[in-house]
Order: sequence, then C-alpha cells, then structure tokens
Amino acid sequence: MIGWARDKRRGWYRRSSHDQVETTTRWMLNVTPWAFYVGGTPQLFPATQHSSTGTALAWTIAAIGLAQCLLVGRALRESLDCYLGDTEPPRRWVVLFAVTTLTLTALVTAVVATVPLDDVQAPGMTMFGVLAPISGVYGLTVPWRRAVQVMGAYVVLVLVAFAVAGMGTGDLIGSAFVMLLGSLVNLFTPRSSAWYISVMRELADAREARSRLAVAEERLRFGRDLHDVMGRNLSVIALKSELAVQLARRGPEAAEKAVEQMNEVQRLARESQTEVREVVRGYREAGLDTELTGARGVLRAAGVDCRIEGADVDVPPRVQSALGWVVREAATNVLRHADAMRCTVRVRHGAGTVVVEVENDGARGDAGPPEGGSGLPGLRERLAALGGTLTAGHDGNGTFRLRAEVPADDTEPATGGSEPDERPGAERRAGGEASKRDAGDGRAA
Repeated sequence: MIGWARDKRRGWYRRSSHDQVETTTRWMLNVTPWAFYVGGTPQLFPATQHSSTGTALAWTIAAIGLAQCLLVGRALRESLDCYLGDTEPPRRWVVLFAVTTLTLTALVTAVVATVPLDDVQAPGMTMFGVLAPISGVYGLTVPWRRAVQVMGAYVVLVLVAFAVAGMGTGDLIGSAFVMLLGSLVNLFTPRSSAWYISVMRELADAREARSRLAVAEERLRFGRDLHDVMGRNLSVIALKSELAVQLARRGPEAAEKAVEQMNEVQRLARESQTEVREVVRGYREAGLDTELTGARGVLRAAGVDCRIEGADVDVPPRVQSALGWVVREAATNVLRHADAMRCTVRVRHGAGTVVVEVENDGARGDAGPPEGGSGLPGLRERLAALGGTLTAGHDGNGTFRLRAEVPADDTEPATGGSEPDERPGAERRAGGEASKRDAGDGRAA
C-alpha cells in the first residue's frame, strides 16, 4: 500500500503543471454534484417520516437522484471535452437528464400534493439537489445565455407545479430562491472551470511556441554570422574560379593568368576556413558571464523565471569556456525536455574548484533529459579534459539538478592530453595530408 502511494505521488510530480491543474479541476467538478445531492435530497426524509407514502416517495426520489449523480460524472467529463473542442456535444446526456429531471419533478410535486410535510422547504431543497448537478452538464453543452433562459424557465415551471399542488406563497418564494441559486451556481462553476482549463492550455501552447522560437532565433543568429563571414568570400571564389576556367580555355598564353586566379581562390578558401573557425570557436568558447546572460534571456523569453546566483568568478579562459558550455546545455535541456516555471543557476568558487549548479522544477520522467543523446555525455568528456565532473539527476519531486565541478586552475589533468580537435573528419584528413605533402616537399628540397 505504501509503495502504491509512493508510485502515485511520483507519477503526480512527473506531470506538467498544466496537467496537474487540469486533473485537479476535473476532480473538483466531479465532486460538486455529490455535494449538492447530499445537501439537498436527504432533506425530504425527516419531512415525510410520518407518512409511509411520503417515505416511499422520498426513497424513490433519492434512488433516482443517486443514479443521476452517478451518470453526471461521465457526462461532465464529456461535456467538458466538448467545451474545450475535443469532442462533439453529448446530446444523449441532455435527453437522458431531461427525462430523469421531469420524473423527479413529478415525484416531488406528488409529495407536496399528498403528504403533510413537517418542513415545507424540503421540496425546494430536494429540487435544489436535483437541478444543480444537471445544470452543470447542460451549461457546458449550450451557450450560457440559452442555459440561463432554459434553467430559469424550468424553475418557473416547477414553482407553478408546486403552487398547483398547494404550496403557500412564502414557501414558493423560499423554494424559488434555493432552486435558482443552486442552478445558477452549478451552471457557471463548470463553465468557469472549463474556461480556466482552456486558458491554461493556450498558455502551455504559447510557452512551447516561445521555447521553439527562442531556439530558432539562436540558430538564425549563428546562421547569420556564418553568412556574413562566408557570403562575400564564396562569391569571390565562384567568380575567380569561373575566370580561371575561361582563361584556361584560351590557350597556353593565358595559362599563367589562370594559375594566378586559382592561387587567389586558394588564398580566399584558406582565409574563409580561418574565419569560419574563429566564428565557431567564438560560439563554442563564449565566456561564462556571456552564457549566463544568454541563458537568462532565452529562458525568460520562454516564460521561465530564471535566476542567477553568484555569477562573479575569476577563472582561466578554458574553465570559463567549459562552464559556459554547461550553462548552455542546461538551458537547452530546460527548453526541450522540461516544463519548468523556475530555473536557478548557482555559481560557487572556493577550495580550488568552481561549481555550477542548474536546477529546474519541471523535470519529466525519472531523469530529465535523455542520456542517450550527445548533450550530457559530451559535457562529461569536455569537463573530464579539465579534470572536472558532471552529475545530473531527478530528485523525485519534479526537480532536475545538473551539477558541474571543475578545478579553478588551468592545469592539465594527470591523464594528459589536449582538447580534442573539433574540426570535421574530412578537414582533419585534409590537414594531415597537407602536412605530409609539406614534409615531403621539405625532404625533396
């Protein structure tokens, strides 16, 4: 039993905040009809206890009302889905509840007409328990103006039936107040709750869209930087290559000029390669302060309250770059794999180490971002090159915490080795072949 309760609790915390709000609201709506039923229908029993006919009618009314409440739970669920646009209007429920309500009204009117009541307000309270549950279902399936008009007209019809059955004017006024109050309250309560769920869904969709836009904007910025660097050079390379081809076709006399153009193309290609490396290196090796500012801006743009604690640290550039990568990857994981409302980044410097801890309250599943991807393993490799460590985990309460610890000095770890060459494989091979050719040329010389 304890294990089952723990599993349920963990499952609850794994849900998004929107799912938690919607589930809670639906449960409250399911409980409301029972509250009205228990508060209204049993009032008829003490009022008819001196009459066997009245007692039989009271039990019949209670049984039909109980069956109606049992059906209202499912009807409310379908009506709420209808209001939110997920399903078609559940017309069968409206017809069924119309039949049960007319039947209950006839039985209560029979009680008023045939049984001397100890409490003359008991019929009104009974109708309060009858009308309130179904008014919520009806109010979710039709426009609210129509629902108010229909429920008001039905209350008037019930009052006319009670008057014909012999109820006095004062008792009619009291019954009218009770029935109108119960009907209107339960008419607007489900509609307000449904509207609240609808707004929450729109906010969740908007937040997800803003997260996607924030990531897309960062990609566009990087693409724009590459375009600014490469656009002009590639255009010149294309023109000079075309010119070299035309010169080569003119014959041996123009061959020397073609060679000059191709040498220029080679020079431009090498310059472009150098500039692209500088852009990528600047993107990859941004400082910790820059990444903290960027993460806060991106997360706040996505609707996450991001707070930075203790960002002022003085560490070597390589350590700054590695920790900047940690902050960037953590912010990306919050956008892609979490449903967070708050994110806190803590930076601490002491005892020869620098610690960066990123914590968010919207983790999904058992471990937050998937370990099968390249993000967290790549961070561990990058930090290991500096003698650092990375831990990440889910605490079971919807919080995901990522912690990176790196030595504050710039000394290579005991295992040695330099940072891995981040150039593409083809580029590394080309560089290696060029080095071999250069070496060969040197030997030949």
